[in-house]
Amino acid sequence: MAKQSIFGRIAQLTKANINALLDSAEDPEKLLDQMVRDYTNSIADAESAIAETIGNLRLLEEDHREDIDAAAEWGNKALAASQRADEYRAGGGEGIAAADKFDALAKVALQKQIQSESEAKTAEPQIAAQTTVVDKLKSGLDGMKQKLDQLQNKRSELIARAKTAQAQTQVNDALKSIDILDPTSDLGRFEDKIRREEAKVLGQNELAASSLDAQFNELDDLGELTEVDARLAALKANSAVRGAAAQQSLNSGT
Repeated sequence: MAKQSIFGRIAQLTKANINALLDSAEDPEKLLDQMVRDYTNSIADAESAIAETIGNLRLLEEDHREDIDAAAEWGNKALAASQRADEYRAGGGEGIAAADKFDALAKVALQKQIQSESEAKTAEPQIAAQTTVVDKLKSGLDGMKQKLDQLQNKRSELIARAKTAQAQTQVNDALKSIDILDPTSDLGRFEDKIRREEAKVLGQNELAASSLDAQFNELDDLGELTEVDARLAALKANSAVRGAAAQQSLNSGT
């Protein structure tokens, strides 16, 4: 996957207005499922491409370090050869030829140093540009992952809302089918029947209470009659006692 296409895909996905897309969708849940799949697949592709891009950047950085180290090493060799040439030249005589040889080696080393420095300098803009690309890709990948989390949360929220709405609709339909305030409904007639039964029970209780009071009143009357008979019997008994006592007194006097 080319870097430019990765940039375009990341930009398209991270800038997507989820709410606007859902508002215009005929089946929001189906759209969310498709978007989750698209984001998941795009994230996998982006991670692979970014890993490759980072690998290339690390190779460039490694080559740059090697060029820097090589330039330093050739500089040291050029210095050593130049110093050796100066030593031979200071000796004069046959040493002049050796001095020229070492100066030639110093020049070769300096050429190598310049070449390494040039390669290192040429790589620096590439490394900077590649670093910028990697940073943008990483940032875009993070944005895509955040969007994926948002999509998954939105899907859970949407499903929960749909279930709640469905349950509320079922409740409303049930309430419509049973109108407890309608006196002509089955429930109203059943309530009226219960009220009549309750009234009947009240009447029976009242009637039973009246009958019971009458029975107790009869008991009270019987009680009074019994008391009268008892007192009459007592009177009769006292009279008999007094009569017997009087007769005994008369008999004693005679």
